[in-house]
Amino acid sequence: MARILVIEDEAAIRRVLVKILSEENDTYQVQEAEDGLIGVEKIKKDDFDLVLCDIKMPKMDGVEVLEAVKKIKPEIPMVMISGHGDLDTAVNTMRLGAFDYISKPPDLNRLLNTVRNALDRKELVVENTRLKKKVSKNYEMIGESKAISHIKEIIEKVAATDARVLITGPNGTGKELVAHWLHQKSERANGPMIEVNCAAIPSELIESELFGHVKGAFTSANKDRAGKFEAANGGTIFLDEIGDMSLSAQAKVLRALQESRVQRVGSDKDIKVNVRVVAATNKNLKKEIEDGKFREDLYHRLAVILIRVPALNDRREDIPLLVDYFAEKIGSEQGTVKKTFSGKAIKRLQDYDWTGNIRELRNVVERLIILGENEVSESDVKLFASKSL
Repeated sequence: MARILVIEDEAAIRRVLVKILSEENDTYQVQEAEDGLIGVEKIKKDDFDLVLCDIKMPKMDGVEVLEAVKKIKPEIPMVMISGHGDLDTAVNTMRLGAFDYISKPPDLNRLLNTVRNALDRKELVVENTRLKKKVSKNYEMIGESKAISHIKEIIEKVAATDARVLITGPNGTGKELVAHWLHQKSERANGPMIEVNCAAIPSELIESELFGHVKGAFTSANKDRAGKFEAANGGTIFLDEIGDMSLSAQAKVLRALQESRVQRVGSDKDIKVNVRVVAATNKNLKKEIEDGKFREDLYHRLAVILIRVPALNDRREDIPLLVDYFAEKIGSEQGTVKKTFSGKAIKRLQDYDWTGNIRELRNVVERLIILGENEVSESDVKLFASKSL
């Protein structure tokens, strides 16, 4: 059930807003506050999914409320309510972090669409925050090899900027780890990080996924929907496997990078977004450009900073550290004592040809932990790992 707070000093407008929202959706639980001070106190004591806030109010105006809410509960989307003379102020509130603004008297369709979109974004942000708490420990870059140390150095230099980064390397090497480190070490770390696997989304749906759509844009578009770029506003969007993106979608991504604006499918309205773009691919994009499958202008926009993640075979000296890390992690996940690996077992693993890279090593380590002895031996590696290697 979505919980909405309406902060409005004019009782008549407040009642209209509450009535519209309550009648529109019986899952909306709407509360009222007659001024900004009361509204902020309610927000401190209770959890809300959305706040509608007037700009001109006594005691505490809407801008002050917005600034206070962004400090105490920044995940709550704020929609500002503006009178005719407040439009410039309303636009300025967008720079301060407001989701949107609506003018008085509120247009019914505009109001309801804005509320739905704000709630959609809140849901995405909450889910992203939950995942960040879950995965922050999972996205560690393990290794002390020269190649990994070099990548860490680049991240330290680049993370604090908004420079776009293109991460390349074979499948299973950990390109997503680099993307997460870039985000978590950036000024945007408190904002969302939205991941999009371009290879997993059908080409006919990729534009809707990235930029959203309006109701009726296509057969199954039964309501307005915010896209991933909007969801990532104030944070980072990670476009994984970008080499698999259609040329049509590439053109729209290029426009988004050039103008910091997107358009939902079926709409001609520009939506301003403040997003850092990190992309990754296992393909040779220069070869894709030659074959007419990837836009050269988009490549140059994305590849401001290039990071190449090496194959595991090129950083075998990191395998002992990786095995130890996976052994501890898997033991913790399974609620068992961490198993150790003999020196000969480690040496044997270092000698294998890791075509599946770190992803494959992780799977093999888990198999050895499950099937091997308390100390995984060289014979365990020969017996339980050789079938897959």
